[in-house]
Amino acid sequence: MGTSSDKIVDALRAAGEPTRLRILALLRHGELAVGELVAVLGQSQPRLSHHLKTLTAAGLTERQPEGAWVFYRLPASGWARTLIESLFEQIDLEQGDFPKDGARLDSVRDARRSSADDFFSSIAPDWDRLRAMHYPDDLIEAAILKMAGPGPFNRIVDLGTGTGRMLALLGDRARDVEGLDLSHQMLQLARAKLSEAGVSHARLRQGDATATPFDTASADIVIVHQVLHYLEDPERLLAEASRILMPGGRLIIVDFAQHDHEFMREEFGHRRLGIRNDNMESWAERAGLVLSQPVRFEPPKQLERGIAVQIWSATKPVDKKEVAA
Repeated sequence: MGTSSDKIVDALRAAGEPTRLRILALLRHGELAVGELVAVLGQSQPRLSHHLKTLTAAGLTERQPEGAWVFYRLPASGWARTLIESLFEQIDLEQGDFPKDGARLDSVRDARRSSADDFFSSIAPDWDRLRAMHYPDDLIEAAILKMAGPGPFNRIVDLGTGTGRMLALLGDRARDVEGLDLSHQMLQLARAKLSEAGVSHARLRQGDATATPFDTASADIVIVHQVLHYLEDPERLLAEASRILMPGGRLIIVDFAQHDHEFMREEFGHRRLGIRNDNMESWAERAGLVLSQPVRFEPPKQLERGIAVQIWSATKPVDKKEVAA
């Protein structure tokens, strides 16, 4: 079914204003906070908020609160995204305000990266200590890519996205990649890292991975990377991942295998000393997922306190009745 002519006319009216057109051009490079748009466009926040309200009401932008911040982004797909891209195919972005806006956007992104670097510097010692305790990341990531498959996929969701590394790793295999994390600071870091990696179509949200805003049966792949050992009730996350997955979709979980390094509770905030296979089997079964045998990566032998990493893959069964119909 097509889109009503009234809706298209409203969208064209919303886009047909110079500042709003500049906003749409900027958001094609990725989501931006209101304050960042103020810095790029040099206009007052109330004035820009009015323009953004108009664009959102017309369906051309999406509003995403994140703590005290509010981010705006373009729709990932659908008639509105098609309309926006069609408009910009006809516009010379080397003329008018567009080149200056692009240069100022680069400056805003540089500031974002600098802030993210400062935050990451504060947590880097802990990250480095953890990484030194297990199998090399690049080899684990190669296994994740193999397990995910080449795609192309419509949608990949990363629950507990952290620095956004999984979105950067898998970004070129899906039309839409979206990450969720409780921490605003981690999401800021992820935005900087994804911008650096050139993954402009990644979308980030603040929220609880056990009660997400994502639609039921909306993702081809859900990733849960080094998250479960922080949770009091990991089973809730598997149940939520199962809800999000389309029939035939795949859940990929990367986490520490069971270990006895008690110091990690106090020093790194881990609630669980790794994940037991029998627990994972029962969680997956109750979530309605079919779990495969995990791939295990032993720590380097020379380490006194190494930790094994495991990758579990689970699929959501296809309803045979639906297939027959």
